[in-house]
Amino acid sequence: METLTLRAWTDDDLPMLRAANSAAMTAHLNGPESAHRVDERHARYLGLTDPSQARMLVIDDGQRRALGAIGYWTVDWRGEPAFETGWFVLPEAQGRGVASAALALLIGIAREHRGDRRHLVAFPGVDNAASNGVCRRNGFALVGSFEEQFRGAELAVNEWALDLSAPARSRP
Repeated sequence: METLTLRAWTDDDLPMLRAANSAAMTAHLNGPESAHRVDERHARYLGLTDPSQARMLVIDDGQRRALGAIGYWTVDWRGEPAFETGWFVLPEAQGRGVASAALALLIGIAREHRGDRRHLVAFPGVDNAASNGVCRRNGFALVGSFEEQFRGAELAVNEWALDLSAPARSRP
C-alpha cells in the first residue's frame, strides 16, 4: 500500500464529498443526503480548523490523490467529553487497508489534541463489517450497540471506544 497522509479539507474536496454521497457509499448510513445537505456539510468541514475541537481531513495517497476522508469532533459520551470519529473511502481505494491506516494516523492527532478527553469513539452500523473491522484493528473496544435516529430513520450502530490516555499501540 502507498504511504498515506492526512491533509486539511479544502474547497477543492467538494466533488469527492458529492461522489461519496452515492447509494452504494451511504448504504450503511440510511442512504444519501440531498445535494443541499452535502453542500452544507462541505461548508461545515471547511470551518473545522481547531484541532482541539474538530477536524475533517482528506486521506491522500502521497501524490495528491484523494482516497477518502476521516475526521473527529467533540461529543459528550457516557457523561464525559470525548472525540467521535468517522470516515469514508472511495470505492476505487476500498479493500486496501486505507481506512485502517488513516484511522491510525488520526488516533495520533487525537491523542495530541485530546485535552480533557479520554476516549475516541466510533459508531459504525452493526451491518458495516468493514468499518467495524477498522475499529477492531486499531485497538478500539466494542462496548455496546444501540439504535439512533440518523438521516430520518433508525440506525443500529456498534459502539467502539479507544482510550486515548493509554500508551499508543505499536502497529504490525
